[in-house]
Amino acid sequence: MLTTLVLIFLVAYAAIALEHPLNINKSASALIGAGLLWTVYAVSTGDHQRVVTELDESLMSTAQIVFFLMGAMTIVEVVDAHNGFEVITSRIKTTRLASLLWLVGIVTFFLSAALDNLTTTIVMISLMRRLLADHADRLFFACVIVIAANAGGAWSPIGDVTTTMLWIGGQITSVAIIQGVFPAALVSLLVPLALTAYGLRGRKVVAPPPRADGPGTSTRGFERNLMFFLGIGILVAVPAFKTLTHLPPFMGILFGLGLLWLVGDLIHRHKEDASKRTLTLVSALGRIDMSSLVFFVGILLAVATLEHTHILAALAAWLDQHIGRQDLIVMIIGLVSAVVDNVPLVAASMGMYDLADYPTNHFLWEFLAYCAGTGGSILIIGSAAGVAAMGLEKIHFFWYVRKVSGLALIGYLAGAATYLLQYRLLH
Repeated sequence: MLTTLVLIFLVAYAAIALEHPLNINKSASALIGAGLLWTVYAVSTGDHQRVVTELDESLMSTAQIVFFLMGAMTIVEVVDAHNGFEVITSRIKTTRLASLLWLVGIVTFFLSAALDNLTTTIVMISLMRRLLADHADRLFFACVIVIAANAGGAWSPIGDVTTTMLWIGGQITSVAIIQGVFPAALVSLLVPLALTAYGLRGRKVVAPPPRADGPGTSTRGFERNLMFFLGIGILVAVPAFKTLTHLPPFMGILFGLGLLWLVGDLIHRHKEDASKRTLTLVSALGRIDMSSLVFFVGILLAVATLEHTHILAALAAWLDQHIGRQDLIVMIIGLVSAVVDNVPLVAASMGMYDLADYPTNHFLWEFLAYCAGTGGSILIIGSAAGVAAMGLEKIHFFWYVRKVSGLALIGYLAGAATYLLQYRLLH
């Protein structure tokens, strides 16, 4: 059974990677892969009640991520419909692409630590649509945003799902992860950012023409500012909501979405239906990329079977037996996270290493937070931020491999070397 599951997953993954040559949507491949994996697992296992229970658990965790993504994407669409991002774009005066890239990369890096890498990616890519007319330029900016968002999420306990897991599990503390991983995460961004900016030197920013029609043309300054600051404020407040209530983040984002919906209906209640149609939450829900959400459901449920059948745990145990060195093992886990979702990889690692032997803020946990967080940037489907960018800007898998994967890998290795050097100097 295990061999069959691995083969099915590899075939489904290959179909996702070859989406454009095959002309088969990656969402279809992910859903078929998930369906086959769970079917084989259920048929091959005698304890059907256990399989159903595990599927329920996987569906619950998947639904939380999808609901969060849906809420964040809808909030961003509402802000964009009100031309809210002009609050930022109107203050960006640079006319050089290289300077803009540096600005976007640094802002994304720190914003991701305060929000999370997924939400930050959605916000920043939406912002780039308001600043750049050339789709080819936006592709490079979107890829740098993914690298910056994943790097920013790695050094913050609320910036990435995996660091949050380690934080809640007691493997790391907030101050220690910031102090320990921040330099390495920054280096992992600066190296690919510098190389990409060097390639764009001398080029000018080509802004898109003002929209003569469509969303946002009937909004006043007050409405634009209100919806922008309320929308961004809701996204920023989600970590605080989680800390105060101990409820999962999706509950905070849905609560905030309801508040934004209420405010939107109130400020537009006296307008004619034709003029406010594109400004409503109903319209925004129709514009979000449902295909990406469906793909997310499929790939997470597919990976869940590898977790429940202990294939990932067996992989971690094999690495420990045959390699032995913790630094190499963790770096390999980071590389594997470019292919397989980093959440089950980190979960398997947390189950493999006991806190009694590897106490809070141990080298293993901090380095794992860095590698699992930034390793996903090496492939476009290696992180939630990358999946979101792939759907928003229609980034081709092999285009990313040719143009960006090498830069992300160089940054990943440079950051890892920085952390290892820093650890040796301080310990």
